[in-house]
Amino acid sequence: MQLVVDVGNTETVVGVAPRVDKVVAHWRISSNVPRTPDELTALLRALLAGESIEPSTLGRGVIGSVVPALNQVWTESLSKIVQGPVVSVGPGSKLPIRLDVDEPQTVGADRIANTLAAREIYGKDTIAVDLGTATTFDCITREGVFIGGVISPGLQAGLDWLSARTAKLPRVELQPPKVVIGRRTEACIQSGVFYQAVDAVDGIVRRIKQEWKKPDAFVVATGGFCHVIGPHLTTVDEVEPYLTLYGLAMAGERIGG
Repeated sequence: MQLVVDVGNTETVVGVAPRVDKVVAHWRISSNVPRTPDELTALLRALLAGESIEPSTLGRGVIGSVVPALNQVWTESLSKIVQGPVVSVGPGSKLPIRLDVDEPQTVGADRIANTLAAREIYGKDTIAVDLGTATTFDCITREGVFIGGVISPGLQAGLDWLSARTAKLPRVELQPPKVVIGRRTEACIQSGVFYQAVDAVDGIVRRIKQEWKKPDAFVVATGGFCHVIGPHLTTVDEVEPYLTLYGLAMAGERIGG
């Protein structure tokens, strides 16, 4: 089994993958809480124990990070837990994909993992919509070529902006509203942020398909908010919350020895 870690700007997703297409346990922890390697190791051991997973069964650690400042802490921590190597996924990793963009060295590990997973799982032209701190749209050919995409503000950013920039608007939880026309301030905010995000994702996907000239491109939604708005998106063919973790597990088997 592999312990795979997707280090994001707001949250880090940790998963246990017995196979490249299966995750038996996963956790979300804050990326913003400073931790020493020892503290992080203790936390991971506690999480594993809670699922009755023995560290001795973990043969490899795989890290995909978009936060360079956290890379060393995660590497040290995983080295104390897994029984085999700890590998990092990045633009220089030897994988059966190609980054056909102007600056391939700047492509994030999450987008690399999504590209590999899309190639292996779907085998068709794919638009991967990752709904996290930012909302990213990855355009991936059936051969596993990442040709670029779109990056837009994430859903939480809209809620945070409203509460920070306005004196009388409260902070609310992001969830699907019962109606579009809110009758209370909180309901108005929820409706505005939610449907703005839904329509923005659907609109961008349609524009991508038109410009890419791939009207039948497969669209998969992943990321922390995929369960919240994924079912409301008319352009999405599948909601797969573990797409990035699958890609990291696949990368680990390719480059981990």
